[in-house]
Amino acid sequence: MAKKVKVSELVEQLHMEVLAGESGLKRPITTGDLYRPGLEMAGYFNYHPRERIQVLGKTEVTFMEMLTTGVRRNRVEQLCSPEETPCIIVTRGLDVPVELLEEATKRDLPVLRSQMSTTIFASRLTGFLENKLAPSTTIHGVLVDVYGIGMLITGSSGIGKSETALELVKRGHRLIADDAVEIRQNGDKVLTGNAPELIRHLLEIRGVGIINVMTLFGAGAIRNVKKISVVVKLENWQQDKQYDRLGLDEELTRIIDTDLPLVTIPVRPGRNLAVIVEVAAMNYRLKRMGYNAALQFTNKLTESLNEDFEDFD
Repeated sequence: MAKKVKVSELVEQLHMEVLAGESGLKRPITTGDLYRPGLEMAGYFNYHPRERIQVLGKTEVTFMEMLTTGVRRNRVEQLCSPEETPCIIVTRGLDVPVELLEEATKRDLPVLRSQMSTTIFASRLTGFLENKLAPSTTIHGVLVDVYGIGMLITGSSGIGKSETALELVKRGHRLIADDAVEIRQNGDKVLTGNAPELIRHLLEIRGVGIINVMTLFGAGAIRNVKKISVVVKLENWQQDKQYDRLGLDEELTRIIDTDLPLVTIPVRPGRNLAVIVEVAAMNYRLKRMGYNAALQFTNKLTESLNEDFEDFD
């Protein structure tokens, strides 16, 4: 189901004046794209993106003032007629043409005004809408910042995700979310995760109960939002399963529309999962810097075997 934002949320978030069409503040906004109807003011309404927020800056408003009353009213009627248009916003605190206010009032189309410059306003509005309208999902797991790498730890209930996170926090890393991780995908297909408001900074340890990480370990042990770079899957050790011992084949897992590296860690008594997660984070950083230990080992092994064959010949 597509996400929507009400016009009233924009008014509250960006502190705008409502000049007309107050009864239309419940209109939905379905796209984060903005549009400045300069060509439309000149009379060209072909391909007009009516579903976008219409932003009138100094250029558009001063051009409208140059038009005759009859032409201006005609252009305003065409601009306000689409029911899909969520609202019209005038920036820089500019005076709004009377014709626009009258037509918008007639059609219950909100006309808003901001005191900010057009460029700054457009930047803030786009950022707000992208965050609100971004595809999102909630995943059962733990998100931890390990050496600056967002590690999403997943696995079945009771496998040891929270205990691993607690050990990582004790070793100086930071907790973002435990049990439920809210994930958003921005326009660049970058995933960011955070904890739901109700359980923020909390960690559940079976046998101990719920603890507040910030209270116990300090503000340096928590973080509110983090980009997710690697998914770590904890699973019970299976005797008959072949686990990757070299690390040459990178597994991927998809969250929303983004593929992330997947590290599968078998769990059995005696394995220090926190240290393994730390090493996985450091190994990911090294790969990003261009160093792949598994590939280097394989190349050296191949060279050594070739030398042995040459000596044998």
